[in-house]
Amino acid sequence: MKSDSTDDGFSSPAKVPDLWSERDARLMRCALDAARQARARGEVPVGAVIVRGDEIIATGFNQPIGRHDPSAHAEMIALRAAAIALQNYRLPGCELFVTLEPCAMCAGAIMHSRIARVVYGAPDPKTGAAGSVVNLFGAPQLNHHTQVQGGLLEAECAADLRAFFAARRAAVKAARIAKAEAPVAEVSVSDARDGDGQ
Repeated sequence: MKSDSTDDGFSSPAKVPDLWSERDARLMRCALDAARQARARGEVPVGAVIVRGDEIIATGFNQPIGRHDPSAHAEMIALRAAAIALQNYRLPGCELFVTLEPCAMCAGAIMHSRIARVVYGAPDPKTGAAGSVVNLFGAPQLNHHTQVQGGLLEAECAADLRAFFAARRAAVKAARIAKAEAPVAEVSVSDARDGDGQ
């Protein structure tokens, strides 16, 4: 299901395999909508939805910067909201759709919650815990195993991430250039001693 990787680590565009249902694609598009909310707030654009049957129980998007919380990944936000909505920290029979392969923290929470199936869009070559870096979901030592499928709307999910990081790099570069070109203010010794130059 994976396509060739580009030099930025995210997958290049590939045809969506026929194994995905229209339902799966619709739910991943909901996760993409959530990811765009993260991007609008300056967060890495990752979105997640949790469903039971055809009902969306919870939605989440990355918020670690805004919440000052390193655990506020899209999956974690969605898991917390689903647990509250269902009044149970166990979510058997639920599925999670997320635009980026879960990290180790999220994979652990997903397994603890007993999510039945995880579908992700783009692989994460740096922290992916569903096979890209490590496969926690396939560890035989663990007492719960979640079905995991990757690559749904992969090109679209990866494109959103690429665009976000390209814009971020461009902003950093522009700030460096502006700083380098900014005139240096001249301050006399007496101004520095007085603090206000008067």
